[in-house]
Amino acid sequence: TRTTDLGWFTPLTCLSFLYSPARAALLTGRLPIRNGFYTTNAHARNAYTPQEIVGGISKEEILLPEILKKRGYVSKIVGKWHLGHREQYLPLERGFDQWFGSPNCHFGPYNTSYRPNIPVYNNSEMIGRYYEEFEIDERTGESNLTQIYLQEGLDFIFQQTLARQPFFLYWAPDATHAPVYASKHFLGKSQRGRYGDAVMELDYSVGQILAWLVTLGIDKNTFVFFTSDNGAALMSGPKQSGSNGPFLCGKETTFEGGMREPAIAWWPGHIPAGTVSYQLGSVMDLFTTSLTLAGLAAPFDRVIDGLDLTPSLFNNSMTDRPIFYYRGNQMMAVRVGPYKAHYWTWSNSWEEFNKGINFCPGQEVTGVTTHTQQEHTMQPLIIHLGRDPGEKYPISVLSKEYQTVLSRVTLIVEEHQKTLVPGQPQLNMCDLAVMNWAPPGCERLGKCLKPPQSQPWKCDWPH
Repeated sequence: TRTTDLGWFTPLTCLSFLYSPARAALLTGRLPIRNGFYTTNAHARNAYTPQEIVGGISKEEILLPEILKKRGYVSKIVGKWHLGHREQYLPLERGFDQWFGSPNCHFGPYNTSYRPNIPVYNNSEMIGRYYEEFEIDERTGESNLTQIYLQEGLDFIFQQTLARQPFFLYWAPDATHAPVYASKHFLGKSQRGRYGDAVMELDYSVGQILAWLVTLGIDKNTFVFFTSDNGAALMSGPKQSGSNGPFLCGKETTFEGGMREPAIAWWPGHIPAGTVSYQLGSVMDLFTTSLTLAGLAAPFDRVIDGLDLTPSLFNNSMTDRPIFYYRGNQMMAVRVGPYKAHYWTWSNSWEEFNKGINFCPGQEVTGVTTHTQQEHTMQPLIIHLGRDPGEKYPISVLSKEYQTVLSRVTLIVEEHQKTLVPGQPQLNMCDLAVMNWAPPGCERLGKCLKPPQSQPWKCDWPH
């Protein structure tokens, strides 16, 4: 196990901005198709946890903080949970010791007669709701939430350092999720609209966390990893959308713009500054890597998809491994080395597209960014991402390169499908009665609302 200079702890800090299936993957080390964070209501649909969702992270899954407890780690999540908002699914029921944040996205404001505003929790009880006690100005985008989340993270680090306690901080703000917000000090300061302002504030906040670790003298004892769950959303308008540079499309798709994210590891004295690694990685790897750093083993009774990245982080070595791209219950593509093979393509439906919902604005690629679900199983579209990061030019099926890559990829996909046992889908059922009408702690605040009669239905996932 890697220990500190003082020999007393290796804190773990994960700075992340995540969507439901990716959060489930990070905390379980397993593909969503295995851990149940997908839907079978329709083919190849993105599903998540709106407040009418009935399900949440399965009790059969073992989460990272639950294992870290074996080595005395205190774990805290700051920000959005997004793995189920009903009481049995909340963070303190799943291994976390502390929580400050919300169970869902900050959508709203709502007329509470038909839909409640999202609650904000301090540990196991709500302390208010978005757009009420925790303000987000719809018109200007002003909100102090990121600063509140920053202070919560800084305070937690300080408390655990004083107690000489190993800790895991999962800092998960959601300011760049529409409706995008930033605090007054950052609004209007970037050249990228409100989205740029939010990114600027997140950048500042991450810098404050790193500086705090240095000030407390634990920077050489603390492993920090910064990443996101998906590429930037491109369908939120000019002021609230991001950019994915040369990569195709954005969030909600399995093209590179939707699946590739920044990944920065920081550990002074252990990870050489300025090093660039070409190791293929995923958020699932943080599960296995964190356990290795804590001197713990991953569960042996289930398939773990996460790879231990410590050889790459400390020695810049490379491990050959595939990456599987899923959309709901369908494997859409697989990445092997620099090659990506598309077995299915779909951006979104013509119906949505004709309403102005466009996941690939200005980037339509004939035969690739299809608006009907196109199967390519018999003849996958194969892209060399080094030469073609925009996925515009599939390799000719007549070429020797195509046939060589196809032979290798086919064996990998066949082995994956042969051993795949899908988990019980958790994102199939919805019910207005399970929304955040009366969260724990609402009585004390006088903010309990009366739920409607239970009438469950199969959730509709349009894309």
